Amino acid sequence: MDEIIYASASELARAIREGEVSSAEVVEAHLARIGEVNPRLNAVVHLTADAARARAREADEARARGEEWGPLHGVPVTIKDAFETEGIVSAGGTRGRSAYVPERDAAGVARLKAAGAVLLGKTNVPEISLAFESDNLVYGRTHNPYDLTRTPGGSSGGEAAAIASGMSPLGLGSDAGGSIRVPAHFCGIAGIKPTSGRTPRTGHFPPMGGLLDSIWQIGPLARRVEDLALTLPILCGTDWRDPTVAPVPLGDPAQVDLKSLRVAFHTDNGIVAPTEEIAGVVRDAARVLADAGAEVSEARPPVPADAYGLLLGLYAADSGAGLRMLLMMSGTSETSPLMTQLLDILGSQSLTAGEVTMLVYQLDAWRSEMLSFMRDYDLVVCPPCARAAMPHGTTFDQQNQLFFSYTMIYNMTGWPGAVVRAGTAADGLPLGAQLVARPWREDVALAAALEVERALGGWRRPPL
Repeated sequence: MDEIIYASASELARAIREGEVSSAEVVEAHLARIGEVNPRLNAVVHLTADAARARAREADEARARGEEWGPLHGVPVTIKDAFETEGIVSAGGTRGRSAYVPERDAAGVARLKAAGAVLLGKTNVPEISLAFESDNLVYGRTHNPYDLTRTPGGSSGGEAAAIASGMSPLGLGSDAGGSIRVPAHFCGIAGIKPTSGRTPRTGHFPPMGGLLDSIWQIGPLARRVEDLALTLPILCGTDWRDPTVAPVPLGDPAQVDLKSLRVAFHTDNGIVAPTEEIAGVVRDAARVLADAGAEVSEARPPVPADAYGLLLGLYAADSGAGLRMLLMMSGTSETSPLMTQLLDILGSQSLTAGEVTMLVYQLDAWRSEMLSFMRDYDLVVCPPCARAAMPHGTTFDQQNQLFFSYTMIYNMTGWPGAVVRAGTAADGLPLGAQLVARPWREDVALAAALEVERALGGWRRPPL
């Protein structure tokens, strides 16, 4: 069974296509793995076993007729519970939606299905996907497969834990501050946040729009970078509902010449220093790219010391009133401890309309400075977080909030960023490297991530 549950989605798609294994066998192996380890991790919170078996049979019958649905024909996937799924409870981690069953799939879910994917189930999130650990009053807490006392991160933490532990080869996440990249780092897998405007977010909860609309995107998570490259083209392109999606061609990582890249790396963003182990992993990733022929130099983008406060100011521009309204409209009257902490943090801010306007101007001016920096570089290599997977319940502690500035910075610029496992801490926790490219150059981020993964090993089996 290990050969199936630890294979990449790309390998599974090829094996199913060539008749080496059936979709039914692949799905049964993953359902068995979910039954084995999910009781300890609580990553998959809504299992669709019967529907998955039926879809797998249909995939096998179609293949026998010579039909091919798409690049994911018969491959099982899981979906973050922030995405609406037709006929399946989509709670989004909040009690008011605990019985909500959508009538249609989110755009990303529909596209995975159209590409032939088989849905295994939904994975856990923090309430309304607004925390760096996955815990809520509907489904409870998700544990990290490398250390059950640690969080797998958030908000795509259930997805990352499921993929890392062999319950799923591929999943769909979203990222408004690091919600794909931090769980990838904490769980030792790969993930990418695409450029703002690259993928439609229709059917996501919370929905698109508003002051923070430009900072978040949806993207894939997997154990192997090759699966990110396989899946990203499926998710891209307008759905004629999300007005932000731009018709920009998506490059092919296989066509990127690493020897032509100019790479800047830094181990400290000037806001908070990472552990020495994480700094060492970043240096290792930079060395790998240098060995591949890239021009690598140590240089830090012009990140202001108050960058975290700038983004927090945008989140807290209305002192949390909009978030409270969203909770009320969802029918939620009791919030989780993490959401309560977030509301307290947002409520402590108080900005006038003029101050909010000035904040937006400051953000745009800083984005301009960052873009000027990237005129001289194709890629930035840096930590994805200042710490490895953290103990449950600590991510909102005041002394820890700045740890996540490494990902949040690139939500504010809107640039694409990939994370891949590049090392291991002394206590066995995974350590990732973040690779950030120019706008619309996901191909560069993925090509670099593939090389780092090749040289440094990438994902490793958890001790489950």
